[in-house]
Amino acid sequence: MATRVVVGTQWGDEGKGKYIDMLAKTSDIVVRFSGGNNAGHTIVANGTKYSLHLIPSGILHSGKTCIISNGVVVDPAVLLDEIKDLNSKGISTDRLLISGRAHVIMPYHKVLDEVQEKFRGANSIGTTKRGIGPCYSDKTDRCGIRMCDLIDEDLFIKRVKENLEIKNLIIEKVYGGEKLSEEKIISEYLEYGRLLKNHVCDVNSIIFEAIDNKKDILFEGAQATFLDLDFGTYPFVTSSNPIAGGVCTGAGVGPVYIDEVYGVLKAYTSRVGAGPFPTEQDNHIGDTIRELGFEYGTTTKRPRRCGWLDAVMIRYAAKVNGLTALAINHVDTIGKIENIKLCVAYEKDGVRINSFPCSLKDLEKCVPIYEEFDGWDIDISNVKTFEELPANAKRYLKRIEEIIGVKIKLIGVGKEREQTIVV
Repeated sequence: MATRVVVGTQWGDEGKGKYIDMLAKTSDIVVRFSGGNNAGHTIVANGTKYSLHLIPSGILHSGKTCIISNGVVVDPAVLLDEIKDLNSKGISTDRLLISGRAHVIMPYHKVLDEVQEKFRGANSIGTTKRGIGPCYSDKTDRCGIRMCDLIDEDLFIKRVKENLEIKNLIIEKVYGGEKLSEEKIISEYLEYGRLLKNHVCDVNSIIFEAIDNKKDILFEGAQATFLDLDFGTYPFVTSSNPIAGGVCTGAGVGPVYIDEVYGVLKAYTSRVGAGPFPTEQDNHIGDTIRELGFEYGTTTKRPRRCGWLDAVMIRYAAKVNGLTALAINHVDTIGKIENIKLCVAYEKDGVRINSFPCSLKDLEKCVPIYEEFDGWDIDISNVKTFEELPANAKRYLKRIEEIIGVKIKLIGVGKEREQTIVV
């Protein structure tokens, strides 16, 4: 039995989907434990590109039970479109299960997300405006609608009427928006409930039974450590806990049942949205990284901000998540740059620091301290072992291990799932 967690160690978009897909191959159950359709995993398998936003990546492997757990917020329209797209490509979704405890993103959540972001103006957070934050807000405010409510017609209608009364007041009176139709929402969402009803169940009993029977379970993270609501670059974060600890609350699994935690990173750093970014290269270097790595959001298509790898961040992420292994992507991409820099510490107010500040004001004062490495501008896309890598690549990777204190077990040298070195 192996119970594994895969998390991002930066600001997301590290390429977790590729490694989740690899590890799913030997797993019996794959569980998505946090976030919503503001995240996306892109997987290239057998020449076909799959963009997944809610459904666990294990769905691409036949016979795997795939679970959307209670920590996820579900937009039923997006989920049904995703199911339809997978089915059209010959991928079965019969073994997809949804926790009855997962909360539902409602139309008023999307409207509120948009008008609130507009109201913030220059202080906007950079949300995807998909209703994720307002849905989690309702969850903590104890007025949310769960999947088990969605498939209970009478209860659902009651909850919508209760919620829409106050939501429409906020939309109209506070933000000057147009009120939403109660009848339209009820009609539309009851149909979603009918279409998804057979997928909704008590997933926790299935997970518990799998643990008792020593099955292999993979917990799939969305977003990443520095988007974590508690430990990320607040307020420029997501509304959930995408760190390894989020498995405990987001899937109802005690920490003693977690065996391995894989932290995924890029050989450089990227992020979408606002907020401090110490190693950002807002210049030709950043532009080069973006184009070489095709750094555009899976979900938003927004160009990502790019810069050098920040080992201070990864070291912090290693502790927060309890990482047992690193999985690094885009080693082929960064090697095409002649002179590579690696941030090993910060200088703040003339003092060298090795920790990641919690205050964004302090983080903005941090100046990266770099070590420099020579690139390896040769094709490594077909390299199968660590020993076959160019000397400069090995030197760069070994230094990352030394600083972080965690071994690199998986190395990505291309987009395809087969273009991965297992160390």
